[in-house]
Amino acid sequence: MDIEKVKIENPENFNFILGHSHFIKTVEDVHEALVQTVPNIKFGFAFCEASEACLIRFSGTDDTLIELAKKNALNISAGHSFIIFLRNAFPINVMPSLRNVPEICRIFCATANPAQVLVVETDLGRGIIGVVDGNPPKGLETDADQQKRIEFLRKIGYKNG
Repeated sequence: MDIEKVKIENPENFNFILGHSHFIKTVEDVHEALVQTVPNIKFGFAFCEASEACLIRFSGTDDTLIELAKKNALNISAGHSFIIFLRNAFPINVMPSLRNVPEICRIFCATANPAQVLVVETDLGRGIIGVVDGNPPKGLETDADQQKRIEFLRKIGYKNG
């Protein structure tokens, strides 16, 4: 068994969602969930099929994001994994809809941070065993940091009051 770290290639720091699903129908269901949740969403989606033809299936509404998703899916090449890159939306906008897609088993991460995917390879194939998302903490939040966080969430409309 070998473990490899695969860097997510994301030169424009788009938000992305990395997950695990179980059926070829995922491609159409994820596409429908995204376009029905956020009007004018731009996304690229790629899914690593794990049986039959074992192809990387893809869809989306933005050619640049589709190509980015395909490239990263190929780099990861883990059975039933998927990756979505987003523009004009944030993961928080689409996560509830994605959780309702029956084929989705797990979401590993949703971020715009630099990320590395930990992939294990066995004689059967490849699988994701974890994700390194961003940088480690630099310390504990202070009272001033808490106030800044609270003000920011209200400024962008995610909290009231």
